[in-house]
Amino acid sequence: MSRPFSQLCREARACTLCEDELDAGVRPVFQADPAARILIAGQAPGLRVHRSGVPFKDASGERLRDWMAVSESTFYDPSRIAILPMGFCYPGKGASGDLPPRPECAPTWRADFLSAMPRIALKLVIGQYAQQWHLESGRRSVTDVVRDWQSVGEAVLPLPHPSPRNNIWLRKNPWFEESVVPALRERVARALSS
Repeated sequence: MSRPFSQLCREARACTLCEDELDAGVRPVFQADPAARILIAGQAPGLRVHRSGVPFKDASGERLRDWMAVSESTFYDPSRIAILPMGFCYPGKGASGDLPPRPECAPTWRADFLSAMPRIALKLVIGQYAQQWHLESGRRSVTDVVRDWQSVGEAVLPLPHPSPRNNIWLRKNPWFEESVVPALRERVARALSS
């Protein structure tokens, strides 16, 4: 990376690449620091997060913090946890929920951010788009990728989206909270303490 990290963040926060495609306007929402130990690779901000400008400042964030067993202060400490969604801006509403992350965002910003955070010890990859990018999961379903969590190594953990809209998925897949959440908590604690 040829530019300082602070400049990279300023440029990403000022990005208007998708401006014409975003009904709610441009508002890149992410959290990053070169010292971060954990990367949360999510999908894209929802409308509530778009309005607040704070990543996961919603019911999804409450559930995610519970799954991780971290306090809000730890979660929002960028020197400990980076939150880098696949799309930095709210993509808008679709027929059955929010639209997918804008396809221009990740190729524009992701490689520079990831190379600038060399201390990442654990990547939490949430949802289909993050899993396709970080795990090259192709067309496999989120359920199949998450069920196969032990095969991707200690440094990456695929997760379903923590949204309340996934309550039915969680009820249908009790193995996630029985097996994956305890492993997630252990890995998070280890990454934060190293």
